[in-house]
Amino acid sequence: MADANISIQSINETETDLERTLEDNRPVKIAIISVLGVMITLSNIAVVMVITSAVSGWSRNSRYFLLSLTGADSAFGLLIMPLNLCVSFMKEYNEGPDPFCHVVAFFNATIYSTCMYTLATISLERYVAVFYPLKYSTLLTRKRALLLISFAWIFPPVLLVPISVPAGIIEVSFSRASLVCNPMYSSNVSYSLTLTCFIFFPCSAIMTFCNLRLWIAAKRQRLKLRKHSWGGGYRPKVALRVLVPVMTVYFTCWTPCMVIMLYNAISGSGVPEWIEFIAVWLPTSNGFLNCIFYFWINHSFRKKFHVLLQRLCLGLCPGAETDSGCVNSAESSVAPGWSSNYSLHERFSSVSSNCTLLTLMTTETIIREPEPA
Repeated sequence: MADANISIQSINETETDLERTLEDNRPVKIAIISVLGVMITLSNIAVVMVITSAVSGWSRNSRYFLLSLTGADSAFGLLIMPLNLCVSFMKEYNEGPDPFCHVVAFFNATIYSTCMYTLATISLERYVAVFYPLKYSTLLTRKRALLLISFAWIFPPVLLVPISVPAGIIEVSFSRASLVCNPMYSSNVSYSLTLTCFIFFPCSAIMTFCNLRLWIAAKRQRLKLRKHSWGGGYRPKVALRVLVPVMTVYFTCWTPCMVIMLYNAISGSGVPEWIEFIAVWLPTSNGFLNCIFYFWINHSFRKKFHVLLQRLCLGLCPGAETDSGCVNSAESSVAPGWSSNYSLHERFSSVSSNCTLLTLMTTETIIREPEPA
């Protein structure tokens, strides 16, 4: 009996130490989440400012897909983070409400899934633009593009609606380690595995296939241009530099979260505090990194952003245009002749730097060596 009391006392002391550690680390976690939310929100506001205006080299469909991605990424900072922080503060005074935590968990899973589906549709659009440039307008009409975007936003909520139902097929709890309302995947293993089979694995397969094909095409075009002494193939080199980081960032941000989800569903066990926190919030950082790899790395986007920024500065201080200390016009910062030539070449490009392969793919017959008789 005495041994049992000692054991219980030891367990209680361990739980108390864990609670104290979680509470001590809570302000640091809230600060990290807040900074990440501000970065995501500001970067996506800048993206929206540019996309809603005309950007050379971007088709109407490309703008639709990118607006969809921006909407999903913005939801991380404007919806997901405030909701989970709200639950975190409420839990300090109240153990509930469970129904609200179910709703927050539903929004978490929906935005995460929508972001993955949107990234997959962008990869698919790039694949069609590069490998079927002459059939692009036929294969990917405006209606089909909007249907793909609608599917990316409608299918996840339909699939994840059981999470929003209290006392439903899957339980939801607030994790003090990650400060997130999370489904308890071990409470329904079959449903948890179904989610990964319908969301993460198909999206990852589509992105891997499309971007791998684009990478192989870029590498071939670079070698071909180098062989024909066309300056070493600068534009395929740009494509190669973009494709690898895009896929690396995607799998780095999303894989840990999915692994922990599967581990929790199969074993019913958790992971150490900071591992869970990093794995759960890593996908939200993808919302900031997407702005870099899908937008800022594109020359036309940067040029348009500089123009809009200068107009904003001139609007705030009208006399700045003649002031030597203020900004110059966007056109004066571009070398004569370069802007028009670059814009003409950019017009044949797809949504980002790796889609500059389009021009090279369509001119492949020009540089192809004649076959021997």
